[in-house]
Amino acid sequence: MKKIYFLLFLAAGLTCAAAIDRFSLVNRHNITLTRFDAFSPLSVGNGHFAFTADITGLQTFPEAYAKGIPLTTMAEWGWHSFANTEGYKLEDTFVQVDTYGRPVPYNSNQKCPAADYLRANPHQITLGLAGLVLTRSDGSPARLEDIGAIEQQLNLWQGLLTSRFELEGQPVAVETCVHPQLDMAAVRIRSPLIAQKRLAVVLRFPYAAGTWGSDPADWSSPDKHQTLVAVRSEDRAVFERIMDDKHYYCYAAFSKGAQLKPAGPHAYLFLPPAAEAFDFLVLFDAAAGIRQMPDAAAVQALCAEHWKAFWTSGGAIDLSESKDPRWKELERRIVLSQYLTAIQSVQKYPPQETGLTCSSWFGKFHLEMHWWHSVHFALWGRLEMFESALDWYREILPAARQIAQRQGYKGVRWPKMTDPSGQDSPSGIGPFLIWQQPHPIYYAELVYRQKPTAQTLERFKDIVFETAEFMADFAHWDPVSESFVLGPPVIPAQENYKYDKTRNPTYELCYWYWGLQTAQKWRSRLGLDPQPQWQHVLNNIALLPMRDGIYCAVETEPFTNLTDHPSMLAALGVLPPTPAVDAAVMKKTAQWVYDNWQWADTWGWDYPMLAMTAARVGLPELAVEAFFIDSKKNLYWPNGHNYQRDNLPLYLPGNGGLLAAVAMMAAGWDGCPDRPAPGFPDNGQWTVKWENLQKMP
Repeated sequence: MKKIYFLLFLAAGLTCAAAIDRFSLVNRHNITLTRFDAFSPLSVGNGHFAFTADITGLQTFPEAYAKGIPLTTMAEWGWHSFANTEGYKLEDTFVQVDTYGRPVPYNSNQKCPAADYLRANPHQITLGLAGLVLTRSDGSPARLEDIGAIEQQLNLWQGLLTSRFELEGQPVAVETCVHPQLDMAAVRIRSPLIAQKRLAVVLRFPYAAGTWGSDPADWSSPDKHQTLVAVRSEDRAVFERIMDDKHYYCYAAFSKGAQLKPAGPHAYLFLPPAAEAFDFLVLFDAAAGIRQMPDAAAVQALCAEHWKAFWTSGGAIDLSESKDPRWKELERRIVLSQYLTAIQSVQKYPPQETGLTCSSWFGKFHLEMHWWHSVHFALWGRLEMFESALDWYREILPAARQIAQRQGYKGVRWPKMTDPSGQDSPSGIGPFLIWQQPHPIYYAELVYRQKPTAQTLERFKDIVFETAEFMADFAHWDPVSESFVLGPPVIPAQENYKYDKTRNPTYELCYWYWGLQTAQKWRSRLGLDPQPQWQHVLNNIALLPMRDGIYCAVETEPFTNLTDHPSMLAALGVLPPTPAVDAAVMKKTAQWVYDNWQWADTWGWDYPMLAMTAARVGLPELAVEAFFIDSKKNLYWPNGHNYQRDNLPLYLPGNGGLLAAVAMMAAGWDGCPDRPAPGFPDNGQWTVKWENLQKMP
């Protein structure tokens, strides 16, 4: 059993060994909705499968959510491609980019048919929707406006969504949950409308949209796919789905006596027997086979056990004894962010920005964002959840090696926007980003800090060493400055710079230093001598660019744009101190960024990034203030999701970044001040009680 560490930071600066009441902590943030909100559907899931429901507890009114967060059912394996009838290849998107007199191919021609196809394929899909069919007393279909007395609650401790409402005065109660291991939703319905034959369940299957947008479903193309009833028995049905080359199955189990009837193209109606209760389960799988389906009550029990174990293990932060009135909102975001990342970001691949709630960038994931999605798991005592996607990096080593080789570099160059294959998507920006390159070294180091074993070293050594090989080879010796420089071509994390004009982005320079330094430590741990070229780059890497006593974003004009990510902050905040960065200069930089940045044009992880930097440089008041900067990009819906814009209505890097930052501020970091909760203000306003968090590097 893991040891639990806890600290209580009181106004008087005392500590107290009082364990957190985790049940109260979690349950005070259960989500309750009493009205329709297009941006706050509620999801249940298990990390690799998620089911997002409307106010009925199912997916009854998807049209009403179309301009908010759409209703979906998504799984980590739900990838589909349209037929490549034209034979498009990545080479069709290559542009030869001058790199110090050497032409280097980048897949950066985004404005061609090949790029259109390759960006959109493969893409994530909605596996199917399960909704209620409600009928008014006059026989007409019920509309959203007919639903009254709404009281919907997501019980976080049990992972159970309970939805109560009325139709023409008749009560309906729906309980929805997801099996902890299987891609299965379990539903229990209680209502007199069942016996009145005014309530049924419909299962509908869409085609793949394959477009840039939040809804991955296409309901307008019934002729492009097939839904076959492969099995039908008294209480079972199996649907075979054929969507181009994609085959998958939906297994349904339901109360005995229900009738199954077609209800239009790719839609099937379950008519319950004349009773006031109806249970059903739907399980989605990429493989055919005989499935033993548990009953809904058994799934609820497993779900409750799973979530109790989740909340009683791992980390916890309790702010309820604080005097600062903002404590409750910050604690709400912390608790809901844990839930949201747990239900959709524990996949065998890095998650996409919108996880398994809806689609973004065609469902593809961005490797520079994996840090923001998942590093918090390691800090919150949930290392196994962090490790779930790390073996995938080893699987795509050949693809990453191929990228480096075709560009004339050693080692591996990790893709940016990608899919399970590791293929890099065409883009005018993505192929020039480099800040995802050291990430796998950081991940390996996080694992080693908690598992300092020979097995860990063996598991990650190829990833660490081949990453470092590329980093050292990519750095270019500049005889004028007598230093190793990064770019051009390069686009920094702050993406609003031209790739052919930009050199030496601050964050990337510092990350190069830290990454190569850490790779050398790995060689030492394995009994190997330092790698000479890595050390040569380390000893001679360019200085971080400064102007007017603060760090710039990049060395070249315009030096610092005031929109997008203030990425120079990450050089000391996301990253630990290195000889490359001056803490006093970064302190001035953090304050300047807070005062001058155009926060309306940022992203959700920029706020926790500022918080981490402010904490490290001794500005704890600013660290807390960063969480509450007044900006639409810093909005958290009632369901806990972080809004960015209407076609990106949620953004999990904001949630993950928040969790990383508060863990660091509570538990501290290597070399932090020797006081409780060193990242929070020591002003008598914050009482920070925490358990089982790990220090940040």
